[in-house]
Amino acid sequence: MASEQSLHMNQGEGETSYARNSSIQNAVQKWMKPVVEEAVTDLKKFTNTSCSMLIADLGCSSGPNAVALASMAVDAIFRYRGLDGKVPPELWVLLNDLPDNDFGDVAKRLVAFQKDAAPNFGGHVLTAIVPGSFYKRLFISSSLHLVLASNSVQWLSEAPEDLRKNGIPMYDCDEGLRQARRSLVLQAYARQFRKDFTLFLNLRAQELVPGGQMVISLPGHCSNDSACQSNLRCDGTAFMLNDMASRGVIDREKLDSFYLPMYDPSDQELREIIQDEGSFMINKILVHDVISDMDKISITPKMVALTVRAAFEPIIAQHFGSQGQVMEEFERTVEWHVGAGAGRPQVFASAFLCVSLKKKV
Repeated sequence: MASEQSLHMNQGEGETSYARNSSIQNAVQKWMKPVVEEAVTDLKKFTNTSCSMLIADLGCSSGPNAVALASMAVDAIFRYRGLDGKVPPELWVLLNDLPDNDFGDVAKRLVAFQKDAAPNFGGHVLTAIVPGSFYKRLFISSSLHLVLASNSVQWLSEAPEDLRKNGIPMYDCDEGLRQARRSLVLQAYARQFRKDFTLFLNLRAQELVPGGQMVISLPGHCSNDSACQSNLRCDGTAFMLNDMASRGVIDREKLDSFYLPMYDPSDQELREIIQDEGSFMINKILVHDVISDMDKISITPKMVALTVRAAFEPIIAQHFGSQGQVMEEFERTVEWHVGAGAGRPQVFASAFLCVSLKKKV
């Protein structure tokens, strides 16, 4: 099991970096834009009565997407405040991720963001980096007006403990055993997601002002979609690693103890967890095939392989060893199987959920 320190995207700006292989995540953020703008509109009463406003992006990662959501929100605040003829508030923009995130890249992008945004707010746009897990308290009570998160809360705080304790692999090499244990594995991941997302909601409810807004996107699927039965996108990654283990590239015993701490819920699961936790009103929950918004010509097997490697290399390398040949072979394996098509599990999500919430007053 990897520590939370390893849960970050590939750093830098090289060929396998997240900065160069995050076009799917960028498409998700563009899809979120109208929902973010609606949340800002609902917050007008705060910007009309408060001299300051705090925005936090949780799991910002690095690269060009790191400041994209905050930029959308800031642009909307200035635009709507201008229509009212009001003086824009002072803004705090706070970006969060785990300590091993590429914060050097984030800091440079924040400087450019602040330079562009400050003139519209009388120079009063302040920024800060807040390292730490969003499964812990990050901000003081009743301080935030808007919380944003894109493609981050599907990451769990840990792999399901009951699977690890009982030595049940995430992905059995024996197909019969894998199918027999399928519901057990799914239920274990679903319980862990419920536990983690409930905690996430409770913590953010403590940090948001009454009536504060939260907009989150994450991979998932529609509960009414009978064609989509899998909540474990990590099946695709495990399928590739299983191929590598069968060829002796990685150790089989290590694969049996590898758990990718990730879960893609359905919209109904999210709704039930939010309602049970009780701190928020649901504005809307949307489901969308983000890949349909992208240029299909750009989605090649090579592009998919690099995207998956950029996201999962740190956690795979930590578990199986950081030898370059392991990740090179992982990339080649993903590319080959994606190109082969039929019968191979997906290694990245096409459907995403967007959830807009309002803290109860």
